[in-house]
Amino acid sequence: MLSETIIKTQLNQTLNKTNFKIGKKYEGKVRDNYTINGKRIIITTDRISAFDRVLCTIPFKGQVLNQTVAFWFEKTKNIIKNHLIGVPDPNVMIVNECKPFPVEMIVRGYITGVTTTSAWYNYERGVRDYCGNVLPEGLKKNQKLAKPIITPTTKAMYGMHDELISGEYIIKKGLVEEKMYKQMEKAALALFDFGTKLIARNNLILVDTKYEFGELDGQLMLIDEAHTPDSSRFWIKNTYNELFSKEQEPQKLDKEYVRQFLANKGFIGDGPIPEIPDDVKIEAAKRYIAAYEMITGKEFEAKNEDVLKRIERNLRESVLKL
Repeated sequence: MLSETIIKTQLNQTLNKTNFKIGKKYEGKVRDNYTINGKRIIITTDRISAFDRVLCTIPFKGQVLNQTVAFWFEKTKNIIKNHLIGVPDPNVMIVNECKPFPVEMIVRGYITGVTTTSAWYNYERGVRDYCGNVLPEGLKKNQKLAKPIITPTTKAMYGMHDELISGEYIIKKGLVEEKMYKQMEKAALALFDFGTKLIARNNLILVDTKYEFGELDGQLMLIDEAHTPDSSRFWIKNTYNELFSKEQEPQKLDKEYVRQFLANKGFIGDGPIPEIPDDVKIEAAKRYIAAYEMITGKEFEAKNEDVLKRIERNLRESVLKL
């Protein structure tokens, strides 16, 4: 684990945005994308988003996410192909340009969450048919479901909110052709099962996650990210049962910590974003780094430096090859 001094020093050198003169740029909540010659350069910034809003930057967050994605793409390539070509920098991926499907596949193994699209938020308000999944009465917050469920959402434009939908709706509206959607469901459940079993060995629970898929030459491809602290909730495994029995919150290793901080301030997506103090940013960075180390079994290595300048150096040669 990096020292708190290194994390604190990096607060003034986080990567907020890029503006390279490369191909066509698209800016997402967390990633800056550049398309050129059928390839995409994905730069993972240190921006953190929650409730579909960009909040601030977290030291080393982009590196954690990018290296976590690279880990999972390598581990899951036999389950489903992905778009990764190479990783020229700790914050950068070069991938094949795919045609993305306009939905996100959310897989949930537990009922939890504080956002308006979360399972617990809706269940607590009486919803029992949740994205085509009929939930039983009597569930408690943070309880494990009988089996993982898929709860798709629309893929919101920047600054907009995702909307809950069902697989039936996706097929009926022609958002994804039925045969391809069934492949997406099968792949999402297989990825979730694989991820759940792998990280259980490292004392982690994969609570829920999102997958995005695209198409390349008629073939389904996993794109964007997989099993990161941004796209997933992780809980500590060996303390879960005791805390759940006491109706206490589980130990978390994801951005739910930041979500909960904001929710306690009365913010769940609308209105001005409350100021996020440095101690919360530092704690969030620690949790991201701990998640990386527990997921991968590798030590996270980073140093205080100007991330943007390092990326610029490392991209020069890579872009010339595209």
